[in-house]
This record gives sequence, structure tokens and C-alpha cells, in this order.
Amino acid sequence: MNKKTIGFYTATSVVIANMVGTGVFTSLGYQVLDIKNGSSIVLLWIIGGIVSLLGALCYAEIGTTFPRSGGEYNYLSKIYHPAVGFMSGFVSSTVAFSAPVAAAALALGTYFNNVFAVDPKITACIVVIALSFVHAFTLNWGSKIQTSFTIIKVLLIIVFIVFGLFSGHTGDVSFALNSSTLGDVTTAAFAIALFYVSYSYSGWNAASYIAGEIENPQRNLPKSLLYGTAIVTVLYVLLNYVFLYTAPIGELAGKADVGAVSANFIFGVTGGKIISIVISILLVSSVSSMVMAGPRVSQTMGNDLKFLSFLGKTTKNNTPLNATFFQCIISLFFIFTATFSQVITYIGFTLLMFTFLTVFGLFVIRTRKMSVEGAFKTPLYPLTPILFLIFNTWLLYFGFTQKPVESLIGLGTVLLGLVVYFIGRKGNQKDNKTLI
Repeated sequence: MNKKTIGFYTATSVVIANMVGTGVFTSLGYQVLDIKNGSSIVLLWIIGGIVSLLGALCYAEIGTTFPRSGGEYNYLSKIYHPAVGFMSGFVSSTVAFSAPVAAAALALGTYFNNVFAVDPKITACIVVIALSFVHAFTLNWGSKIQTSFTIIKVLLIIVFIVFGLFSGHTGDVSFALNSSTLGDVTTAAFAIALFYVSYSYSGWNAASYIAGEIENPQRNLPKSLLYGTAIVTVLYVLLNYVFLYTAPIGELAGKADVGAVSANFIFGVTGGKIISIVISILLVSSVSSMVMAGPRVSQTMGNDLKFLSFLGKTTKNNTPLNATFFQCIISLFFIFTATFSQVITYIGFTLLMFTFLTVFGLFVIRTRKMSVEGAFKTPLYPLTPILFLIFNTWLLYFGFTQKPVESLIGLGTVLLGLVVYFIGRKGNQKDNKTLI
């Protein structure tokens, strides 16, 4: 049995660090290409935060009902069927963490390149490899690094927000709620922009991936999910308001480093370079959190399935050795092949499907009376999961109709996971009592 050494603060820092990363420092540049109203943009981020909180409340009950590492792989295997869980785990193990790790590392390299003119891909590779070694061999130091970097990240974002609010309104957008705001909400552009927001908020469920190593998961898992998501929602809304408040929309449009653009208006060119370094440091926390959380899914799959048993190998400190380096290799591949927009449309659609299935599983848990004593109870059930599912259905519809190629590739990845499951399961599956 694994020694539970991850406390509430580390679990919360994993949630915050997973959420605050590439998306919030890049997404705005894509959103303002089609949406020019400041109040509409701010509304996007408020909606994203509310939906994430609804999801966190649902995951809190599901996670305390099945308090084992592995996230959706664990939940879907027990709620529906091991094949459904495997498809989720297959996506998580191959692309769902690896590609965002690459995207975050490339964003880090881009900001770093603003100051030191180092190829972003080189910087990204160094960071991913270094953090993989840290998390592969030590949980204690990995937890300390994760918590420390996350505290620094939150404090520096707060400093950025405060200076931005007092720097003067040098942006050119209106924040007044008016008819154009309501008009934006009904457009396809708003829905697609919500895809970027959804990607930016992804990670609100991160603590569920390490639930098996959290101390007192019945208490600390729900708290870490809710506190982490609430903190990030406030930071996101304020940070994007500051970006729009301090920089003209024409300067932000299409830019992947909107933080640096805003910093130039707040602190000047020299200050902007300093902020670029700071954001690079912040993104180390994001990469670290995904390098820490992702391999737990592969490790759990390796423990359950014989043909993937090599992924279950751990060090004497119970850290997932092979799974961490497996993810590292795939992340390095994405660093040289993927783009930020591809990550959002391809991974975003796929992950939405599994979060939809997981939250829908709450109805299965209640109907089949699968809850255990001491499990968290989702407030305002069934309204909470219903609202979350309605929003996700809306996003999935617009994602499929507006980005059909990327959506179909995502579906293809899921089906490939199903094929791998049945091929590998035939004659090679271990005793799967933990799965059913």
C-alpha cells in the first residue's frame, strides 16, 4: 500500500499549478481576434470559473467514493466498465498530459526567448527533462518544489494584477455591459473562445489523479479541488481584466505572449522583459504539476493490466519511474511537432468527453447507491451536475461543428484506445478485481 505523503497544501498547489499555466498567458490573444467587447471577454472567464467549480463539486463526491490515484481512468472503470476507463487512461497517458506539458514548456520557452534569445524548443526540452528526473525519483522533493513554485506563482500574479490596476487605463476596450455583450454570447465565436477558456481552466480536477497518495482523501481531496478552483477563478478574471485594461486590443490580437505585451505597458520595455522571466518561472510550476500528476494515471493502468505492467514500476520512494519517463518522451515529441492551437482543439474536445462521462457518472453512483461512508456529497444535487453537463454539451456541439477535423481525430484517438484495450486484454489481463 502506498504511503500517503501528499498533504492538503501540496494537493491544492497541484490544482492551482495545473490550472494556471499556458492558457491564461496565451488564450486572450486568440479570443480578441473575434470578440472586441471587454465585458464579453471577462464574462467568458467568469463562466469558465463557475463551470469549473460545478465540476469540482461533482468530482469531490466521485473522488471520495473511489479514493484511488488515476482520475477518470479509475472513476470510469468502476462506474461503467474497465474498457471505458482504459480509453480515458489511454488518452491521458499518450496525449492528454504530454501535449499540454509540451505546450506549457514551449510557452515558457517563448517568454524566456523574449529576454535571452534562446530557441524556445531547447528551453522547453531542458525543463521537461529536468522536472521528469525530479518527480521520477523523489516524491518529497517533488512536493516541495511543486508547493514552493505555486506559492511564488500566486504571489507574482497578485503583484502583476495590483500594478496593472494602478498603472492607468491604456487599453482601448469597453467593459460596459450592453446589448453587444448579450449578442456575443449567442455567437459561434463566443463558443470557440470558451474552448480556449475551458482549456485554461483544465486542471481543476488535478488532485483526483493523485488521490491515492493524499493524506485523509475524504477530507483533503474535496477541499483541494474547491479551494484551488476558487482561487484560480478569481486570479483569472482579474488577470484578464488587467490585460485588457492596460494594452490596446490591436497589440494583443493573435499574440501568444499577452502577458509580455501587457507588461510592456505597465512596466516599460525593461520591466516587460523582467516580467517575461517571471512568467517563465511561473510556467515551471505548470509543467511540474503535469509531470507530477500525469504519470499516476499510467502507473495505475500498469498496476491493473499485465500488458502495461512496465508502467507500474516504481522507485523505493513509490514514485512512478517508467510512467514519468514514458510521458517525458511523448512530451518531447510534441515539443517538436505540435502547436498551441492544435493542443486546444484536439485535446480539449477529447477531454471534455471524459469529464462529461465522469460527471454523468454521479447519477449512476447515486442510483446504484455506490457511495461510501464519509464521502463528500455534491451540494444542490442534481442541479449541479445537470448545469455542468448542459454547458459541456454546448461546448462539444460547437467544437464538433466548428472544428470537425480536430474533433474527429480526437474521437479516433479514443477508439484507438478501445482497440488497444481489447488486443492487450486478451489473455494478458491481470486479476482485475480493483477494476470492477
